[in-house]
Amino acid sequence: MPDWSYHPLFKQWINRLPNAAGREFIHRGMNLIAGVPGGKRIIDFLGHMEPSKALSKNYFNSTFISPIGLSGKIDPNISGTKAFSHLGFGFIEIGPVSLFPSAADKHAHFDLRTESICFPKPLASIGLEQTLQKLNKQNLDTPLFIRLSLNPSEKMNDLLKLAKSLRPFAAAFVIEWSGGNHNLEFIEHFAKESEMPLVLAIAHNTVKAVLPHLQLLVSINAIHGIIIEEADGNLDQYQQTSGIADALMLSMKNGIHSIPVITSGGVYEPEDALLFHELGADLIMLSGGYVSTGPGLPKRINEALADELINEKEIKEIQGWKWYWLFGLIILCGGFLALFFSMTRVILPYDERFIQMTRDELIALNPNIIKFMAHDRMTLAGTMISGAIIYMQLAKHGVRFGLHWTRKAFNIAAISGFLGILLFIGYGYFDWLHGLFWLILLPFFLWGVFTTKKAIHSPRSKNRKNTRSWKKSLWGQLCFVVLGFSFVIGGIVISTIGATSIFVPTDIGFICLPPEILHEINNRLIPVIAHDRAGFGSALFSVGLLVLMVALWGFNQGAKWVWHTFLLGGIPAFLAGILTHFFIGYTTFIHLLPAYFALLLYVAGLVLSREFLLNMQK
Repeated sequence: MPDWSYHPLFKQWINRLPNAAGREFIHRGMNLIAGVPGGKRIIDFLGHMEPSKALSKNYFNSTFISPIGLSGKIDPNISGTKAFSHLGFGFIEIGPVSLFPSAADKHAHFDLRTESICFPKPLASIGLEQTLQKLNKQNLDTPLFIRLSLNPSEKMNDLLKLAKSLRPFAAAFVIEWSGGNHNLEFIEHFAKESEMPLVLAIAHNTVKAVLPHLQLLVSINAIHGIIIEEADGNLDQYQQTSGIADALMLSMKNGIHSIPVITSGGVYEPEDALLFHELGADLIMLSGGYVSTGPGLPKRINEALADELINEKEIKEIQGWKWYWLFGLIILCGGFLALFFSMTRVILPYDERFIQMTRDELIALNPNIIKFMAHDRMTLAGTMISGAIIYMQLAKHGVRFGLHWTRKAFNIAAISGFLGILLFIGYGYFDWLHGLFWLILLPFFLWGVFTTKKAIHSPRSKNRKNTRSWKKSLWGQLCFVVLGFSFVIGGIVISTIGATSIFVPTDIGFICLPPEILHEINNRLIPVIAHDRAGFGSALFSVGLLVLMVALWGFNQGAKWVWHTFLLGGIPAFLAGILTHFFIGYTTFIHLLPAYFALLLYVAGLVLSREFLLNMQK
């Protein structure tokens, strides 16, 4: 559930569901998608791409693809853990796990007034048996921190039994500092017997008091990391963040930096995570901020960290981008050429030879036939020009600088365009000029693919805060995502109509001749019209994919070129798609309604995303 759907559509009603029902609904749904064949690819496609390789870290004999993890408070029932492993997290905390199930005194609940989540203390546990069943079933490859829990009546042997059972799944065990059982000797004994890295969790408001104990435990290698976590109580977001920051600074000043230092909670926007990272946190776990800010938070933090760590001057230009750009330029020229012919002759000499009728004879038969053909060919030309602009923008501003998602979007759309030629081969009419056009394009595309293999960089972003412009941009992103999906569906529908009935009822009303009569007059006319429909449907499908992928993957603060791509790329398609109908007199409202709807989405998307993409902070 990306931010563009979570905030505009789902957040309010999910948070109003009773108790933990909303959380479980999301987690189970996400896990269901992640568990089906191709589920990971669906999640990746919706925008949660892997973090930059520059963020990778090695701790506890494990590789963390990102320093951002998820607290066990978010998913105590381990309902969505498999999905979380694909959402940009470098590690996940499980638990607390106790030998037997235990219920919390109350449920976690979302405070609509402060937009924060309140967790119970102590947290509920599903028990060892269910934990093992779920971990075995989900087969996770993401490093797991497993938090162990003891009831007051349980002893060291119980804790060691937990550790032994969970050892195959854990990168490290987490236990809480609470005095009582968790005294120095207890921790030292457990660390030795468990034979696993041990991380000690401490509330930020107790760090100062337990600092001497921490120093001792570190000096004798009894613990291998510490977690400074948010404190219990009615503390607001600012108090939690500043409290953890203060405790982090205190720890660093007193020598607690020879082992990994981890924070848990206090992160509500990318800027908070950057602060903790700057103060010395090696790993950062999200908790309540993940719920209030949205599931896109880890991705935003990863992109902000990459922006801080990667020097733009060190990024080498990928020379192969020029072949991709020329690919787009050729389509642009072809689009303008198609537009010229569609506004003048409409049908070319080889069309006339195939249908065995001249243009004048066709006009004499029924002038609306050639107008209808002009309508299909003009809209195809406009779609080609729009697609070409997007291709050229992706090449110049994305592939050129090694952005992996731009190359991926380019290749997916281009391959779908090439495959579109299969749609009209079987109509009995092969447009040799169309085939020649694809043959000219193919070497440019293949050489572009071959010479841009080093375009492997993940996105970086200037976004640091949950500003008004960011929240508004989510609505704009939603508009473009729906627009892209609409184009894709429209391309499929138009291609299907072209392959079956050829015409919709409004088409027949405009031409004033049913298909049966057209076929009797000239049995070669319908194959030419079907070919035009298939060509337009294929082009619309490819451009829809481009719009969709740019909307899903390219919404980064300050990405001015993305906004300009939407602006410039949309104008030709909408001008050709709508004005053409008025030019030929085919203005039936129901026929143009999808175009009006698409235009509304386009304008709304531009307006709502302008401040964010152009970095006009408000």
